[in-house]
Amino acid sequence: MKLVHHSSANEPGTPSLAERYRAVRRHSERLAAPLSAEDCQLQSMPDASPVKWHLAHISWFFETFLLIPHLRGYQPLDPAYATLFNSYYVGVGDRHPRAGRGMISRPSLEQVMEYRRHVDQAMARLIGDGVEDFEALVELGLQHEQQHQELILMDIQHALSESPGGPVYAADAPHPIAASDATGWSYVTGGLHEIGDAGGGFAFDNEGPRHRVWLEDFEIARALVTTGDYLAFMGDGGYDRPELWLSDGWAMAQSERWEAPLYWRKDGGAWTRFSLRGRMPIDPAEPVLHLSYYEADAYARWRGARLPREEEWEIAASLPGLVQRDDSGWQWTASPYVGYPGYRAPDGAIGEYNGKFMVNQIVLRGGCLATPPGHARLTYRNFYPPAARWMLSAIRLARDV
Repeated sequence: MKLVHHSSANEPGTPSLAERYRAVRRHSERLAAPLSAEDCQLQSMPDASPVKWHLAHISWFFETFLLIPHLRGYQPLDPAYATLFNSYYVGVGDRHPRAGRGMISRPSLEQVMEYRRHVDQAMARLIGDGVEDFEALVELGLQHEQQHQELILMDIQHALSESPGGPVYAADAPHPIAASDATGWSYVTGGLHEIGDAGGGFAFDNEGPRHRVWLEDFEIARALVTTGDYLAFMGDGGYDRPELWLSDGWAMAQSERWEAPLYWRKDGGAWTRFSLRGRMPIDPAEPVLHLSYYEADAYARWRGARLPREEEWEIAASLPGLVQRDDSGWQWTASPYVGYPGYRAPDGAIGEYNGKFMVNQIVLRGGCLATPPGHARLTYRNFYPPAARWMLSAIRLARDV
């Protein structure tokens, strides 16, 4: 956790911390507004969580790390919530099993919303009393909530996809952005570069320390791989050619019978995909989404290219010419998720936020169409297991010079 500078109300046009808190919290509730109580209860797989659980957990975070230790006289609304809505923070107590979150029928959605109001009223008092000593922790809580806002959309997409009727989350839901005028490659000169958080704003602990990296000259695709590009890979037998695949990826594709990206199916001989706007025809100009690392790597090999390493992505994204940096899908890199040189997780339970997941994960960079405005940044490091593909993941190619 790191916050070198937080804009204050003294800067013209900048929201106060209290205003920012209210805006972030309202946005979470707007995301849940199109859903019924039954929708909010759904958990379609262990990697996803019910919307109701997300709404409660992000309130639990403020309660556990800010209100209980810092607001005199604060009383939790229900002591049972401490266990029900803890995610993975071993240092603060017991946790309900992740795969069983969909079985938490009580509290009801209405009671969860009451819990949010209870926490919001207490946070208003805490912020009003002055939070100079733990302002960074408030900001971490807000950034954490924005992460869950993205997860709310990705998780409900997976849940609704399980319904035979192909229900629509919202007719105006976020949609991938085509970049038909962005073609070709950007040349990036190698040498000694610096990557990572340089201070001056919020950054998660895994975005630093800033450090030097050596790069050889390389090229990186200006735009993301499109569904049209990927259809050509499929048409050339991409899912039936073991020479294109990593061994674990080939085994996964065979055991799961992958033949296309997640949410794709053939209707009347034509491919369609399920989205937050319901099932719709494939648009060849849109970026292809919902791919595992294994599929992204196989496609890159088929194209005679590769996936960029995360340091290459960050340097290239800091230069002119790279489009679709964070507006459609998180972009797989070829980099394992590990700590930067000199990285040390923060002390206490907050240190469990990122550090303990630095194994068996792959880094993704950029952002996606579900990322809240202003949340993505150049140094942001997302991470998922290589077989995951329910999230909004995309492909950007790189190649050696």
